[in-house]
Amino acid sequence: MSIDSLKDRIPDYAKDLRLNLGSLLNDVTLSTQQRAGTFIASAIASRNNDVTQAVVAHFRKDLSDEAFAAAQSAAAIMGMNNIYYRFVHMVGGDYAKMPAQLRMNVIKDPGIEKIDFELWCLAVSVINGCDLCVNSHEKVVRAQLGSESVRTAVRIAAITHAVAVTLQSVDALQNM
Repeated sequence: MSIDSLKDRIPDYAKDLRLNLGSLLNDVTLSTQQRAGTFIASAIASRNNDVTQAVVAHFRKDLSDEAFAAAQSAAAIMGMNNIYYRFVHMVGGDYAKMPAQLRMNVIKDPGIEKIDFELWCLAVSVINGCDLCVNSHEKVVRAQLGSESVRTAVRIAAITHAVAVTLQSVDALQNM
């Protein structure tokens, strides 16, 4: 599936998503690798096969094998961390002082520029709704890349997730 066919499936009531997706595909705020990885990690985190396949088909050429694996790793590790640290943040108490005892080696050595990995972790954390992780990754990204890069990554996450949700509802309603 291509991005164009994906955009064609977005219903008219959600045409703003189609327009936003089109503009973000060519946004120049982020480097090519940063933009591609943000889209791929966000698509994986959005849990929609069609969106993930279309996004990977569109952006895979823009990433080395290491960067593609890192985008996948960002979605995977944040899938774990966002649940754990969201719990810690919600409950508070002694849990914040306890070690997580979860392996997170990829965060130390993602195989690419650390800031790109941080950017992708930020986007995934926004989708997964983990305040603690969003705040942590946002500070690092903002310090190194600036507020515009943070905003662009969050916009990519928001649009990718919204397209995934919209297409999921379209599919569900067609089967009624």
